[in-house]
Amino acid sequence: MFSKILIANRGEIACRVIRTARQMGISTVAVYSDADAGSLAMNMADEAIHIGPSPAAESYLLADKILNAIRETGAQAVHPGYGFLSENADFARTLEAEDIAFIGPGPEAIAAMGDKIESKKLADAAGVSTVPGHMGIIADDSEALKIAREIGYPVMVKASAGGGGKGMRIAASDEEVAEGFRSAQNEARSSFGDDRIFIEKFVEEPRHIEIQVLADSHGNVVHLGERECSIQRRHQKVIEEAPSPFLDEETRIAMGAQACALARAVDYRSAGTVEFIVDKNRNFYFLEMNTRLQVEHPVTEMITGLDLVEQMIRVADGETLSIRQEDVRFNGWAMEARVYAEDPSRNFLPAIGRLAHYRAPDEDGGTVRIDTGVGEGSEISMFYDPMIAKLTTHGEDRAAAIARMQDALDAYYIRGTGHNTAFLASIMAHPRFTEGRFTTNFIAEEYPDGYAPLAPEGDLLARFAAVTAYVHGRYAARAKETGLSGTPTMPTDSRDWQIQIGRDVHPISMSYRDDGADFEFGGKNFGFETNWTLGDPVFKARFADDPATFQVDRRGISYFVTHRGVEADVRVLTHRAGALAGLMPIKDPPDLSRFVLSPMPGLLVSLAVEPGMQVRAGEEVAVVEAMKMENVLRASADGVVKVLHAVPGDSLRVDQAIIEFE
Repeated sequence: MFSKILIANRGEIACRVIRTARQMGISTVAVYSDADAGSLAMNMADEAIHIGPSPAAESYLLADKILNAIRETGAQAVHPGYGFLSENADFARTLEAEDIAFIGPGPEAIAAMGDKIESKKLADAAGVSTVPGHMGIIADDSEALKIAREIGYPVMVKASAGGGGKGMRIAASDEEVAEGFRSAQNEARSSFGDDRIFIEKFVEEPRHIEIQVLADSHGNVVHLGERECSIQRRHQKVIEEAPSPFLDEETRIAMGAQACALARAVDYRSAGTVEFIVDKNRNFYFLEMNTRLQVEHPVTEMITGLDLVEQMIRVADGETLSIRQEDVRFNGWAMEARVYAEDPSRNFLPAIGRLAHYRAPDEDGGTVRIDTGVGEGSEISMFYDPMIAKLTTHGEDRAAAIARMQDALDAYYIRGTGHNTAFLASIMAHPRFTEGRFTTNFIAEEYPDGYAPLAPEGDLLARFAAVTAYVHGRYAARAKETGLSGTPTMPTDSRDWQIQIGRDVHPISMSYRDDGADFEFGGKNFGFETNWTLGDPVFKARFADDPATFQVDRRGISYFVTHRGVEADVRVLTHRAGALAGLMPIKDPPDLSRFVLSPMPGLLVSLAVEPGMQVRAGEEVAVVEAMKMENVLRASADGVVKVLHAVPGDSLRVDQAIIEFE
C-alpha cells in the first residue's frame, strides 16, 4: 500500500481524501494557491506545498507545478479529486511515465470518455442507449443553426470537453442557438481550454439519473446503484439522492448493466459514473461518463456503507475488488444538498466574502454528514467554485432523510456571505419534491425569478412570534440584571406583547418557564420546551412532540428569524408601541430602473451598446463573468443609452452601475 499520496485539488474534496487516507495510515500532501494559504485542507495534511497564484490556470491546472510538488515530497500516488486535472488524460500519462500511481482510471479510458462526441460513439458500439444528435464538431454558428433545425427544437448546445454545467445551453429557437453557441464556446474555452461544440436533442420532461460503477485492473466491474440528480440550476446539481424515487427495479437493473458494459468496453478501473437522461416513460439515454469521483458520492456511500475513496486507493494500488455485484446491498435513503455561497434572491448569482460566522449542524451517528473545506474565517474566493459544503443525511426511508435534511439546514448557521440554505429548505418542503414529481426543469419552473422567501402563516406564524417573544424576554431580563434598561419584564413573568411582522401587528400572551414557555396566540394555546442559552443564534425547541430549529439574529431593535425556508423580520413591542407602529410611514426604495447594475462581483466581458443607442426590452446589453460562468444582462425596458459607467475588462462589485439610460 502507498505510504504517501498527494491530493491535486483543494477545498472539501481535498479534506475528504485526507480523512480516508489518514484512516488507512497513509500520509498526505496538500497543494495550495495564494488564495488557499491557511486553508483547512492545508492544515489537515501532513505536508503542504505552494503551487502558485490564485487563478486555477496559474496553479491547480498546471501539471508541471503538481509534478514538482510530487518530486519534492516523494509522493507515490496522486488523487485528483474532481475538476482541475481529474479528467486530464495527458496528466495521467505523465504520472504513468514517471511511475507515479494515478488514483483514477487509465489515460486511455479518460481520453475515450472525456470527449463527449467520441464517448457517445463508443457507448453506441457497446450497446448503450444514446440521445439523438450530431456527433461531429461544429465549425460556427451558421452550421450550428443548420444542424439544430435538422434535429428539431429544443436542442442542447454542449461543449465537448464540458462539465459541471459549464459550456451548456438549451436552445428552442434560431436566436437562442446562435447566442448559446457563442456563450458555450467562450465558457468552454475559459474553463477547459477546448471550445469544440456539438448539438444533441433535448429530452423534454427529463430526469438526470446516474449509475456509480467501481472497477479494478483485473476485469471486475460492479455498479453501486443510482443517484437521482434532477434538481439542478443552470445544469449544476443542487440536490442529489439515492436511490431515485422514479426508477423501478427493471429499469434500475437495465441501467446498471449498461453502465457496467460501457466500463468494460473502455477497460475502466477505479470509481466512475455513467450519467443518463431519463424521460417520463423511463426510457434512458447515455449522456456522458465522468471518469472521476463525483461531488455527490456521499449519498452512495451512505446507502452502501462503502468508502469510495478507499476503494479508489486500493484499486490504484493493484488490489482486486473485495465485493461482487451480489454483495452490494442498499440500506435506507440518502439525501445531499450543496450549500453554496450565492444569493438566491438575485437569481442565484455567486456571492463572495469571508465567513464571519460558521457553525455546521452536528454530525449524528451516520445520519448527518458534512463535507467541507472551510471554517469560520475562511474566504469564499472569486477564483473557485462557491461551494461552502455538502450536507448529506440518511434515513430509513425518503421521508426520514428529508426530515433530517430539513432539521440540519435549519441548524446550519452561516454569516458573512450570502448562502442558499433557506432555498434548499424550501425545496425540501415543496410538495412536488416530497412527492417525487420533478424533472430537471423543477427549479426553473418553481423558482423562475429566483428564490423569494415565504412569510410565516398559520401555526408557523405563532411559532415565529413565540420564539421571538421568548428570546426578547430573556434579553430583557439580562438587561435588567445588568442595569442596562429601565424596568423590563423578567422571563418568569407573564406578559402581553405586540409582535410586528411587516405592517401586521399580532398580540401574544407569553408565560415564561425555566424550560420554555406557554403562550396564547390567535385564540389558541401553545407551549414549547427549550434549553436555549443567551447569545446562541440557533434556537432549538420542542412544540408538543414536534422538534423545531430556528435561527434568530438580533438586528438593532428587531430580530431576523428563519425556519424551513421561511423568514421574517420580527419586532417585539409593548401595547403602546404596537399601536403606533402601524402609523409609521414606509420609505420608498430609490428608483434604479434607469440603470443596469452588476448583479454580482465579476468581470465585465463585453458591452453590446454605446451612448445614444436605442435599446429594446430583452436585448443583450452586457456580459459579466463570475466563477467562470458568463451571465448575459438584458435591458428591462425600452430606452436610449445615456452613459456607460464601466468598460470591458473592469472588475465589478455587486450593484455597481454599468449602463445608465436617459
